[in-house]
Amino acid sequence: MDRVTQIISVIEKNPGIKFREIMRETGMKNGVLGYYADKLERDGAVKIDRSPGQTRFYPPGIADDDISLIKNLRQETPRQILASLLHHKTLSFSELVLKTQKSPATVSLYLAQIARDNLIESKLVDFKKRYHVKDVEKLQKIIDKYHPGLIERSADHLADTFSSL
Repeated sequence: MDRVTQIISVIEKNPGIKFREIMRETGMKNGVLGYYADKLERDGAVKIDRSPGQTRFYPPGIADDDISLIKNLRQETPRQILASLLHHKTLSFSELVLKTQKSPATVSLYLAQIARDNLIESKLVDFKKRYHVKDVEKLQKIIDKYHPGLIERSADHLADTFSSL
């Protein structure tokens, strides 16, 4: 398999994959992968999302508004938050801290990121802020299409953690 085909194959199987992960998967060195990544982007064979400290790669057919959702599903804490909200429909901040087993500061940081990406929203219920996924159907569609095992693994990990307590 030539390098271009190898890179495209890795990206199609792992939308939102980071540059270093592609290097690991393909065994290519930084400069070689950088050369091919630039060429593939110019040719329209891949989409590259460059944000501070992170470069992620996507197949060209992925809609721009799906990119932020996929990016969040590839990160452990946002994925845990989204999985918890999918499972429980609505949760308070303290419940999310318990479900993810992360510090309040970490949960707050990722809640802000997920809200900025327009994936969740909050409302006051009985004087308590509660969070829920904005578009459950869209989230489920993206999970089914690109990351079918992510939510189950996340839920299994949470179940394993709680059963060990």
